[in-house]
Amino acid sequence: MIIFLTSSKEKNNCGQIVMKTFESMIRPVKGDIIDDPGFDSRFHNGYEVVKVTINYTTNECYVSLHPLAIELEDISINDYIDKLMANKWSIVSKEELLA
Repeated sequence: MIIFLTSSKEKNNCGQIVMKTFESMIRPVKGDIIDDPGFDSRFHNGYEVVKVTINYTTNECYVSLHPLAIELEDISINDYIDKLMANKWSIVSKEELLA
């Protein structure tokens, strides 16, 4: 799963891409709402699947998520990223995604 995070309140924040990888027998579809222990309702109110890319050669499925409410931000984006990382999410660069 991939999320692009940015802050509407913190002007010096240029955004981060975070990703979590795991195995699942479930293939999400556009419109599904994904829940994860790393998500925090003080920053958003859920993530909707906006794109699913399947690579049969590598047996991978990339799920892009879109914030439903980016204005909440009752915690800082850095605190939110720390919570995601504590729940097996990692920061990735655009270059890593294109490789």
